[in-house]
Amino acid sequence: MRDKIKMNSTGTTKAGKKTGTFRTTTKNKRTTTDKLKFKHYDPRAYNPETGKCGMHVLFEEGKI
Repeated sequence: MRDKIKMNSTGTTKAGKKTGTFRTTTKNKRTTTDKLKFKHYDPRAYNPETGKCGMHVLFEEGKI
C-alpha cells in the first residue's frame, strides 16, 4: 500500500540551473492525497549569502 516517490530539489547552481539532486522515499496511498514537500540539505545548491555551495532547500514530490 506504499508508493515509491522521488523528491526533486528546487535548489539552483551558481549558473541558475537546477541541481538535479533527488531523494527517494515512500508514502501511504490511502492517507496522503496531496504532494509531499520537505526541506532537506542539497550539497549542490548555491547559497548567495555565503557564496558557497550547500544549503537546505525545498524538495518536492515528482514521478519515479
